[in-house]
Amino acid sequence: MKERTKLLLIVLTFLACYYVPWDHATIRQSGLEAFMMLQEYAREHVLTCLIPAFFIAGAIAVFVSQAAVLKYFGATTKKILSYSVASVSGTILAVCSCTVLPLFAGIYTRGAGIGPATAFLYSGPAINVLAIVLTARILGWQLGLARAICAVLFAVITGLLMAIIFRKDDASRTAGEMYLPDEEKKGRSLLQDALYMLTMVLILIFASFAGPAVGSTGLWPTIFAAKWYVTIALLIVLAVMLKSWFTKDEQVAWVQSTWGFMKQIVPLLAAGVLVAGFMLGRPGHPALIPDYCIQGLVGGNSLGANFFASVSGALMYFATLTEIPILQGLIGAGMGKGPALSLLLAGPALSLPNMLVIGGVMGVKKTATFCVIIIILSTIAGMSYGWIAG
Repeated sequence: MKERTKLLLIVLTFLACYYVPWDHATIRQSGLEAFMMLQEYAREHVLTCLIPAFFIAGAIAVFVSQAAVLKYFGATTKKILSYSVASVSGTILAVCSCTVLPLFAGIYTRGAGIGPATAFLYSGPAINVLAIVLTARILGWQLGLARAICAVLFAVITGLLMAIIFRKDDASRTAGEMYLPDEEKKGRSLLQDALYMLTMVLILIFASFAGPAVGSTGLWPTIFAAKWYVTIALLIVLAVMLKSWFTKDEQVAWVQSTWGFMKQIVPLLAAGVLVAGFMLGRPGHPALIPDYCIQGLVGGNSLGANFFASVSGALMYFATLTEIPILQGLIGAGMGKGPALSLLLAGPALSLPNMLVIGGVMGVKKTATFCVIIIILSTIAGMSYGWIAG
């Protein structure tokens, strides 16, 4: 963290302590809601959801070669292959809207077409595996599934539209090849890596398995009753895999990568939860911003509400995962399901700082077109989801 940033945080903290009327009933209630929301996250989401997801993200970062992914964006790569890889690259690279920028600049300036490059630019932060998992866990599996499906579709549609709109400019660019490091040799087969990843995904699924409704019968209560036995068995299987298939250096690299994600994300997520709790409160618990304000702007499923949510999401900067507690507070205050999805689709992939950097790489015209496409698609998707979800 830069020294100026540290100084700014100290000054802002001092001003908050000095000027905020903490003796006011609404302010005190908002402060209580901030920490109650943080406690809720700590109790219900950290150990059973976030920790396994961090280990999965760490494994992806260490054991899946970025060079193996990025090489498919070259000028000579078949379109169906390049768009397919670009549209799901977020699950593999696990990057945020800031981290994706140098990767995008690298592949675009080294010869990638505008279509695959912008598909990758959207997909990188939009299909972050941590964000999808936490969305489904906290905001409901329906919204999590809708976010994942729409993000993949948006990546392909955005890339294709950009390629069509700027086909002349794209054809005039020098079709260079991207020179990337060779993939490192490893002592495991692809099947072994797949089983290792699958085991961790199953641990995440069973550890975060939600309880059945009261009085329900059938398979769901049976699975829930056995969830910890299955989770422990899977942990033993994982330990055997690590002992048998991975070197000590690889295990250390995995843990270090996981710790890197945790150091980067947990403080930002905690800050986001506190801010969301203070401003919006938990569902059913009012805080600083009255519910009627939220309902008036993004309540229901109107065109205006979805468009406002898309534009707001596109301009705001969301640190990794912080959009989820913010949306949790907004939904609790009366935000419609459609606008919630609109914000989820436009927010993580775009921000005002992000737009400025993109503009420096591919120009103002292409950047503006890219942003407009994302906002329009997010608005349409939000209205459609709001209509389907009722």
